[in-house]
Amino acid sequence: MALRRFRVDVLILLITFGVLASAVERPPDFAHDIAPLIYQSCAPCHHSGGSGPFPLTSYAEVKRHATQITAVTLRRYMPPWLPEPRYGEFQGERRLSEQQIRTISAWVKAGAPEGPAAEIPAAPRFSSTWQLGKPDLILKAGQPFTVPASGPDVFWNFIFNPNLKSTRYIRAIEIRPGRERLVHHANLLIDRSGELRSRAGQGFPGMDFTLNRNPLDPESHFLFWKPGSVPYSEPEGLAWRLDPGNLLVLNTHLQPGGKAEDVQPEVGLYFTDKPATRFPILVQLEHDGALDIPPGAHDFLVSDDFRLPVNAEVLAIYPHAHYLGKLIEAYATLPDGSRTWLIRIPDWDLNWQAVYRYRKPIFLPKGTVLSMRIHYDNSAANPRNPNHPPKRVRAGNDATDEMGHVWLQMLPVGRGDHRRAIEEALMRHRLEKYPNDFSAHLNLGALALSRLDAQGAASMLEAAIRIDPRRPEAHDMLGSALRSLGRLPDAIREYRRALQADPQYWNARYNLARALAKSGDLKGALENLRQVVAAYPEDKRLRAEYAALLATHGRPGQ
Repeated sequence: MALRRFRVDVLILLITFGVLASAVERPPDFAHDIAPLIYQSCAPCHHSGGSGPFPLTSYAEVKRHATQITAVTLRRYMPPWLPEPRYGEFQGERRLSEQQIRTISAWVKAGAPEGPAAEIPAAPRFSSTWQLGKPDLILKAGQPFTVPASGPDVFWNFIFNPNLKSTRYIRAIEIRPGRERLVHHANLLIDRSGELRSRAGQGFPGMDFTLNRNPLDPESHFLFWKPGSVPYSEPEGLAWRLDPGNLLVLNTHLQPGGKAEDVQPEVGLYFTDKPATRFPILVQLEHDGALDIPPGAHDFLVSDDFRLPVNAEVLAIYPHAHYLGKLIEAYATLPDGSRTWLIRIPDWDLNWQAVYRYRKPIFLPKGTVLSMRIHYDNSAANPRNPNHPPKRVRAGNDATDEMGHVWLQMLPVGRGDHRRAIEEALMRHRLEKYPNDFSAHLNLGALALSRLDAQGAASMLEAAIRIDPRRPEAHDMLGSALRSLGRLPDAIREYRRALQADPQYWNARYNLARALAKSGDLKGALENLRQVVAAYPEDKRLRAEYAALLATHGRPGQ
């Protein structure tokens, strides 16, 4: 009996071993091993009409490029994913594991077998329509931009005018860049000042540019597109605001494709009736003032450190450098001295820059120091160096200049809007780096005005005007500070100076009208307010104010 049981046990072991050995020895096939990898990690770009140079949505297509797929995956050139593992956990990670790379290589060595055709999973389908459904508002670039057939990469900015009649809250956007294979990536920016209105018809070139920002309403969201990306819907409570008069700017990185072709992007906006209840802020680590890279420098370091004034969570990160960037690191040093990594990119490649959203928000307590370390290679050994031989490179907005930025989307912890504490700390930190920075003085003056600190505001704004007396917003805000201090004639003088710099700076003209009325110059007040009403004919409040002032001016003795 025991002998029989022994023979049965041995037979079971042999059968089990044979099955396992067979499974191990079975070469990978497309149906079971390769199709799931390709469809998940490659097809989002490599499909008909996608940004990839060829589709990978069938066995025949994948087999045709099998050797090439092996080569680029072994080098980790594809799928493109810059962050090093274990230095931050991000949504939508497309990094292949070592085992997956070995599986692809083994499949090709085995002759790229198809496997049972009936067991190949269904290929993913990519809609040519709006992925989130029909948008509430569709904006189309006023005119296309022609991408040349050849030559260097092109950076072009398309301007969209939503023509809103009332404030709307945006829960999601979808960017359709036109010809995906020509568009490497795109960033959507909000121009709340309307300063780009005169360029709305034709757009303008440039890789990076600066918009005037209201420090009481800082940038708050990453609105980013790259090939294969899925439109991002904001979590509950994080909708962003778009006001009447605001413009949207799509900053696009375009790559010539062998023939001259037009690109005419569209942007879809999805509204919600729920305004934001949580208020993130984009924190920029940078030190472009230290960017002066001599030719031949193999490891040039630029760093920045910023201490958080409040508890906050990090939601997303966007590193940015140009062609000389090599190693990018960002980390947080907590008050207890421990380090939390935010990202590490050991081999930076501008061509694959992206916004990375964390799987879970990273909590950082007050007093945490945020650090950026970017290393640059300006030697002839850097294959991405655009200069041969290498030459001196400084900070600038052209692609052949350099930048070194790490942007963090941070959400202050607690009820209400706590962004001003971070904004003020950022501006004071900026003055430590750049004592004669106009924007930092201007923004600190505006923040002081918001706290009703008129004297502190006047001091900062006077410093801003000494640095650049041509900027109308500084004169306008200084006028408001002086008026609060009871210095009405001085306030009127500053409002007039603002209008000398820009006769259509309507905020200053409105403030001048009110100041003139208070001084007793009703005729001057009426004329200035009339011009403001003409600029904003649909503003009922302005029309009512003008009518009231006109009635007052008409009274005897006034």
